[in-house]
Amino acid sequence: MTVRYVRVKPIADIFAPAIRANGNVAVVGVVTPPAADPPADLLVAGVAVTFTDPAEALRRAPGALGSSIARAFTQSPGPTVVIGVRTDDTIKHAAALEKLSAEDVQIVTIADTPLDATTGATGGAIDALRQHVTDLSGDAGGDGKERIGVAMLAKGSSDPGVVKGDLVSERMVYVAHKSDQDAAAAVAGTIAGYEPHISLLLKKVSIDSAPFSPAEIRAINGDETFDHGPAGKGVNWLTDPALIPGQGIFMGEGYTGDPAGKKYIDLVRTIDSISFALKAKLIRAIGNLRISRSGLRSLVAQMESVLDPLVADEVVDDYEIVIPLLALLDKDPNTLTKPEGDEINTARAERLVKLLALIHYAAAVHRLSITLKFE
Repeated sequence: MTVRYVRVKPIADIFAPAIRANGNVAVVGVVTPPAADPPADLLVAGVAVTFTDPAEALRRAPGALGSSIARAFTQSPGPTVVIGVRTDDTIKHAAALEKLSAEDVQIVTIADTPLDATTGATGGAIDALRQHVTDLSGDAGGDGKERIGVAMLAKGSSDPGVVKGDLVSERMVYVAHKSDQDAAAAVAGTIAGYEPHISLLLKKVSIDSAPFSPAEIRAINGDETFDHGPAGKGVNWLTDPALIPGQGIFMGEGYTGDPAGKKYIDLVRTIDSISFALKAKLIRAIGNLRISRSGLRSLVAQMESVLDPLVADEVVDDYEIVIPLLALLDKDPNTLTKPEGDEINTARAERLVKLLALIHYAAAVHRLSITLKFE
């Protein structure tokens, strides 16, 4: 063999972080098979099936489930994937929702099921939906399982008081409507069609729904004053604004079900999206990066590679990453106090690094207050 003083064996190990889907919808509901000649591949209760074609959903899941899936697909823009799970006398809503725990979905709804005293009570369909999205978005769900639920009020209801108790949740989206169609599925499909940071205010919804009167909208939303932003009681409504040419149904607001928490749908979805992107980027650092000055600076650089494009796209205004341990490692070791030295030793012993990412979200305009002064 020829003498080589330096031997290099290049190995390509290119890493592509996982990418989170933002608009996969799941619908749970009943199927009503035709009395004559039912399809051979009719949905089986408790089995999650992925649809990309509304006609196929109507064929394989006739009844409320298929109609709601088709309604979600009708939106423009809308979802590219809708997952359906059939319920029956054995597989109730909670059990059917459990089948979605392992699925890649971000928006979940119950087919053609309005919120009322029965469905909203403990163990009811909408309460089960709320429990599902809350659990899967928390410690019980695992990374990347965060999701929101969409539910509709009864047709013509303008009473936001039905959203109470545990139903008040930033993981839920409630819709008031005047339609014979599934407004929850329509709004779920509308949400799916937009990137997480896009406000849902005044986004078009493909559905037939009569408009609410000004008095009904005040009941749903609350009174607003000139010098303050949106009021909000945790319920959205479908509207046909006179200022938009032509006729169409639009989202009257973009609220979550918790006016005192994360008030807007886009904020919850953006946090989910950024959290996933950071986790997917940093997963390769686990077990590899050292708790050292160079290791922690590499950690910051990887986070910057996720957040800088969001700043460029004006999703976020700016951000700041703070790693207290890095500040200690940057100091002359001879100048460290005993508590500072102990903090470094503890971090290395426990192999835990704590950091803070402060992000300023560039929220959309929801109200304009204009003073016209004529002289």
